[in-house]
Amino acid sequence: MNPRVVIIGAGVVGSALADELTERGWTDVTVVDRGPLFTPGGSSSHAPGLVFQTNPSKTMTELARYTVEKLSALTLDGQWCFRQVGGLEVATTEARWHDLKRKHGLATSWGVEGALLSPAECAALHPLIDPSKILGGFHVPTDGLAKAVRAVEAQARRSMERGARFLGEHTVTGVGREDGRVTGVETDRGFIPAEVVVCAAGFWGPRIGEMVGLTIPLLPLAHQYARTGPVPAMAGVNDLVLEASRPILRHQDQDLYFREHGDRIGIGYYGHRPMPAFTFGDDPMPSVLDFTPGDFEPAWRESVDLLPGLAGTAVEEGINGIFSFTADGFPLIGEHRELAGFWVAEAVWVTHSAGVARSLAEWLVDGQPRIDLHEADLHRFEQVQLAPDYVEERAKQNFIEVYDIVHPLQPMERPRPLRTSPFHPRQVELGAVFLEGGGWERPYWYTANSASEVPARDDWSARYWSPIAATEARITRERVAMFDMTPLKRLEVSGPGALGFLQYLTTNNLDKSVGSVTYTLMLGFDGGIRSDLTVARLGPQVFQVGANGPLDEDWMRQHAPAGVQIRDITGGTCCIGLWGPLARHVLQPLTRTDFSHDALRYFRAQQAFLGEVPVTAMRLSYVGELGWEIYTSAELGLRLWDTLWEAGRAHGIAAAGRSAFNSLRLEKGYRSWGTDMTTEHDPVSAGLDFAVRMDKGDFIGRAALGSRPADRRLTCLTLDDPASVVLGKEPVFAGDSPVGYVTSASFGYTIGRTVAYAWLPVGLSVPGTPVAVEYFGERLPATVAAEPLFDPKMERIRR
Repeated sequence: MNPRVVIIGAGVVGSALADELTERGWTDVTVVDRGPLFTPGGSSSHAPGLVFQTNPSKTMTELARYTVEKLSALTLDGQWCFRQVGGLEVATTEARWHDLKRKHGLATSWGVEGALLSPAECAALHPLIDPSKILGGFHVPTDGLAKAVRAVEAQARRSMERGARFLGEHTVTGVGREDGRVTGVETDRGFIPAEVVVCAAGFWGPRIGEMVGLTIPLLPLAHQYARTGPVPAMAGVNDLVLEASRPILRHQDQDLYFREHGDRIGIGYYGHRPMPAFTFGDDPMPSVLDFTPGDFEPAWRESVDLLPGLAGTAVEEGINGIFSFTADGFPLIGEHRELAGFWVAEAVWVTHSAGVARSLAEWLVDGQPRIDLHEADLHRFEQVQLAPDYVEERAKQNFIEVYDIVHPLQPMERPRPLRTSPFHPRQVELGAVFLEGGGWERPYWYTANSASEVPARDDWSARYWSPIAATEARITRERVAMFDMTPLKRLEVSGPGALGFLQYLTTNNLDKSVGSVTYTLMLGFDGGIRSDLTVARLGPQVFQVGANGPLDEDWMRQHAPAGVQIRDITGGTCCIGLWGPLARHVLQPLTRTDFSHDALRYFRAQQAFLGEVPVTAMRLSYVGELGWEIYTSAELGLRLWDTLWEAGRAHGIAAAGRSAFNSLRLEKGYRSWGTDMTTEHDPVSAGLDFAVRMDKGDFIGRAALGSRPADRRLTCLTLDDPASVVLGKEPVFAGDSPVGYVTSASFGYTIGRTVAYAWLPVGLSVPGTPVAVEYFGERLPATVAAEPLFDPKMERIRR
């Protein structure tokens, strides 16, 4: 019997979800909203409806692409719900034109058709543009305009035909619960029982979250949208039914976008100050605030400059419309961990609405969405990232940067620093250049080290990079270096049944002697890779798990049986990666414990004292050199650093950062979860089948292995020209056809050329196969290479 479902919010997400659920046979669906149907007053009710599909995120592009596909097929009483007029982004600066070339590459990587156009070609598509003002444009024919209110009603009607009901003017006042499960929704008109409740309330989401003790980390912000009077040059171009015929237009250099409303132009503006909206009125359109003309004045000047035909009219009306922003710009999708059956689909714009609804419906009905959603998972944030001040600061910055050219390594500047390792004072003394991730300050290189001679880089790849990284990589290969591995999430799993639990949760065999360390995978029930882990057995039922982030802890807690404790020990501990051919020379004199190869072999752990510091040393190496991950408690971290540093001075030790680290790990062929592989990939295709033991007994995902198509493979490439550099997400071509995309890439300082990993068809994943990687419009010759490129016999690690 299908569960009873209540969806809170009858906007573009709630109606789409009702449609997707009822299509899958879950027909006992009730959608409630505080406002009237089908313009209840949320963001959907005033959204301008622009759908640009291309995004640096493959997931977000896929969500938008499905939205286009679905809404294009919808009509309401014969009227369109989506007009595929195309999207056009124009450049007025060299930096933007360069970035449009990158964006064209992203579209190609994700399978979205697009083209770079000359100024004249842009003006032919959108005659209001003054071609003398632009350098060119990027055109996607399948982008277009969603009529949000119409799409809401069309999807609602379809779901009602299958049995769903929509209740307007029902204000949610509480959420029922019993024994840790949701039981329904309390409204001002009575209680509605349910086994599943989905919060799709938009900017009201945090209020609903408070009812169930759940932080929904979004910030409502006002965004200006204005309409002109009749534009003389638009007379007779559009009729009242079609409304628009020319591409939606973005002028991102000035934070502007434009769409047609018959013979008028709608203008959206992101260049004004962030305007958080902490309270909302009770009028019929609480998502619309009064227009502030002073904030819009720069927008109007720049609009007339690009579109001179606007000079014959003026702004006749405008709103400050509220939308939801998050700390990282992604939606919030997932289930409350303390209240089973309570789900969230929040911070979702019209652009991604149907895609999010489909994914959540798949998650509810089938147990897992078909596409990877880790970037949008509700539980992706660390606890410190849920602080209201943090959410507000980062969300406002995301508003400011929504149309900025943002480098993939570019960190937020505030609030920082938040999380620092115990080594931070020493790193500052050595001139560490910090970037940020997960709230952690992460050294990328140290200015105390000298720069090496390496091929010159273009301006884009030279950002957030230094030739010092080459020196740090060389020192690691030739001598010894210290890497701060503290930000790696560490979980302690213990208690009766811990071994059996981890055996069921992961793919490799963990039933080994105390002191063993095992590389393993966590799969979804469909066989897709949820994460990769390093698991050290420190006692019969005590394990330290090196994980990738909060989602790993969340997955573990979902499946942990009674008696098994999972504890995040990251903040109370720290870790130094001591790697290089002279690592043993540094380590052994500091301890009475035997760290010889025979005494402590590869993938073994040993507790010891280094001087006065108690440590757990794991003989692992993510950089392909002899060495150890050395853990201790946080209060002894600085002493550990100083102890190793002093002992290493005679051996030419250096501190090394993540830039060198990434280069070294790619030369060794080590994967990075979330970048090289996700839930969309299986162990064989990702080249990780060595971490799967089919003979160890049952584990999550085992039954699905072998049933997934094996038509693509994660493949090692090297760029033919030693001076060529790519960074990731670029399209890969075989001849003139795009065949895949790059995941990770870095210059390999040991091998003297760029190393890139890419998902390619199996037939092309053959060493020696010539391909090309497109970087800012230029095809760079590359060759498929056998992996690993460095030390294939593992002689340097096992010595």
